[in-house]
Amino acid sequence: MSGVQPARRVALDVLRAVEHDDAYANLLLPQRIVRARLSPQDAGLATELTYGTLRLSGYYDRVIALAARRPVTQIDPALLDVLRLASHQLLATRVAAHAAVDESVSQAREVGSRSGTGFVNGVLRTISRSTPDEWRARVLDGTTSADDRLAAEYSHPEWVIRAFRGALAVEGRADELDALLAADNEPPRVSLVALPGLADPSDLPSADPGRFSPVAITAPSGDPASLPLVAESKVRVQDEGSQLAALALSRVAPIRAGERWLDMCAGPGGKAALLAAEAAAGGATLVANELVPARVGLVQKALTAVADGVTVRQGDATLIGASEPEAYDRILLDAPCTGLGALRRRPEARWRKQPRDVAQLTGLQATLFAAALEALAPGGTLAYVTCSPHTAETRAIVESGLKRWARDGGADIDVLDAPSTLEAISTAPLDLGPGPFAQLWPHRHGTDAMFISLLRKRP
Repeated sequence: MSGVQPARRVALDVLRAVEHDDAYANLLLPQRIVRARLSPQDAGLATELTYGTLRLSGYYDRVIALAARRPVTQIDPALLDVLRLASHQLLATRVAAHAAVDESVSQAREVGSRSGTGFVNGVLRTISRSTPDEWRARVLDGTTSADDRLAAEYSHPEWVIRAFRGALAVEGRADELDALLAADNEPPRVSLVALPGLADPSDLPSADPGRFSPVAITAPSGDPASLPLVAESKVRVQDEGSQLAALALSRVAPIRAGERWLDMCAGPGGKAALLAAEAAAGGATLVANELVPARVGLVQKALTAVADGVTVRQGDATLIGASEPEAYDRILLDAPCTGLGALRRRPEARWRKQPRDVAQLTGLQATLFAAALEALAPGGTLAYVTCSPHTAETRAIVESGLKRWARDGGADIDVLDAPSTLEAISTAPLDLGPGPFAQLWPHRHGTDAMFISLLRKRP
C-alpha cells in the first residue's frame, strides 16, 4: 500500500485487527502509530479515522447497504472495512471526496480482487454523489421502529439503547437519552490525575484544571506521554469519573493511621495508583489484588511512583472474604462489567457486547460483592463501582446482595449517600440524580458513565 497516505494505512490496519482479531483499538492504535512513525498531524488523523469509523460503523453499514443495494453481510469483510473507513471520510470529515475515493480504491486493491476494486469504486462514488444530510434522511426513512431509528441515527445496538433508557428513567431523566447517545459519539477529552503527594494540578500551568475532580487536569494538546510528570508516573491519564470513584472511597471519612485498604480487582491499576497515593498521605496501606497475571504487571507499572505501603498480588477476589474475613477498613470493588459506560473510549465494545454478557457478568459481580462484604471490617466502607450504567450491573447487584447478606445473618450494612459524598469532593456541582447511589454520565458530566455506591458495615 505504498501509494496510500500513512494515516489511512494505519487506520485500516487497526480496523481490520479490531474486526477480525478481537483487538482493542485503544491498545493497538498507539503501537501502530509509533511503528509507522507518524507525524503528530498524521497521528491525529489516524486516531480520528479509526475511532470515528468504529463509533459510527453501524450507521455506515446502513449507508453502504443502500449504496451497494445489498446487505453488508454479502460484502467481503476486508472490502467492508475499506468501505466503512471511506464512508467516515466522505460523510463526517473534511477530507476531499476525490482523495477519500481514490485512496480507498487503492486500499481495496491491496485487500481484494480486481472485481472487488471496481465494486468499492462504484459504491463510494454513489455515496459521494449525495450529501451527509441526504444519506441520513434515507437511512432514517428505512427504519422500522422508534428504537431502530435511534439505533440508526446514533449507531448503537437497540439493546444498549434500552439499557440506557432504563438507567436514565431511574433518575426521572429518560428524556436525556438522545443527548447521551450523541455524547457517546463525541471524542472524549483527555483527563490526567495528579497523584496526591507526588504532583499537583498546578504543576502543569499550561493545562486547565479538571471539571470536577480536585486532582484532575485537562490534558494539554499533544501526546500526554511526552510530559515529564507522566513519564515519572506522578501524573497519569485517567478519566475524571474514575478519579471520583476512587476519591469517594478515600475521602468518605478521615483516614485513621494504620487502616488497611483493598482494591479487589485492581487491573490495570489506575484507581489503585490514586488510592495508594491517598492511603500514603493518611498513613494507611493498600493491597492491590488482580486475578489475571498479565494485568498484575500493569498494576505494578501503574504503582511505580507509589510503591511504599502497597502490596500487589495475584489472586482470585471471590475467595478473599473466606480467606481474610473482616480484614480491610476500606475496599474498592471496581467490578468486571460490560463497559457500556466507556463507549466513547472503546467504541468497538458497543458491537462486541451482547445481552448474554450482562447475565454472565452479574453472576460474577454478585459473588464479588458478597466476598467484599465478608472481607470488610466492622466500621469499614465498601465502594462498589462499575463503568456501566446498566441497572442489572449497578443498583440491582447492591440491592440483591444486601438482601442475601441480611438473610444469611450478616452484620448490618448502611448504604451511604454517594451523591452527597461526591458533591463534597467535587470542585463544581455535579447535578447527580437522587441518592443513595451516584451515576455519572458522558452527556452531563463529560466523564465515563461510572456508577458509584458506598456501603458501611456497622461496628
